[in-house]
Order: sequence, then C-alpha cells, then structure tokens
Amino acid sequence: MGHRLLHTMLRVSDPGSSLAFYCEGLGMKEYFRKDYEEGRFTLIYLGYDAPENGPTLELTHNWDQVETLIHGTAYGHIAVGVDDIYQVTDRLSQLGFEIARKPGPMAGGPVIAFAADPDGYKVELIDERSYASFVG
Repeated sequence: MGHRLLHTMLRVSDPGSSLAFYCEGLGMKEYFRKDYEEGRFTLIYLGYDAPENGPTLELTHNWDQVETLIHGTAYGHIAVGVDDIYQVTDRLSQLGFEIARKPGPMAGGPVIAFAADPDGYKVELIDERSYASFVG
C-alpha cells in the first residue's frame, strides 16, 4: 500500500534534558529541528536512522508550556532495542535518569528494562539478542 510509520511524537518540557536522555543515554542522533515562531513551538527529530530511512521520535516543545505535562491513561511506552541492556541502563543511571525496572527476563519473553525520561515517559529497553528468539 505504500504506507510506513514516520514518527512518534512526545511533548517535552525541557529539550536539553530530553536530548541528554535520548541522545547521550540511548545513542539516538538528532537529525533536524525547526522552530515555529508564530506557533511558539520547536520540533526536534531523533532516531537511529535518518527520517527517510526509518521511523523517528519527534520531540515537541511548546515554548509557553507552564503546566506539568499529563500523560493520560492510554499511553504505555515506546520500545528501543539495545545490544547491551546492562551497559545502557548503567549509562542512563550515571546520567541521573531513573531505571524504573532493572534489566531482567520478562515472564516467557526477552530481557527487558524500563527507564523514565525527564518528563516521566516510560521507555522499554529490550535486549536484541533475547528479542530475536522471542519474535522469531
């Protein structure tokens, strides 16, 4: 059908802290950002592949946002496959980010962990080695 997943958007309160989590902590790359003066917001696109090659994460920062961001009850998490889950969770901890669930096997599934980004969004980290046997 010619369709593909383009990006997932998360609204963030502090782009600098979010970039530290996703880029320094999880190894994503910032591909581009654009400020919208009239709308008073910034879009920042991150990922492991360029937007033309795969899905990205869009961080949206509303300049005048003063209220605490509310996630609602429908949001669960995003998932990131990692090659060494213990190294990634150690790095995130050293950067001061919360590891909500330490690495370990999911009941009948792959080795996973959960980290919280600066706005409290949960990110599931999945060990790629154990994930391949889980989905295969």
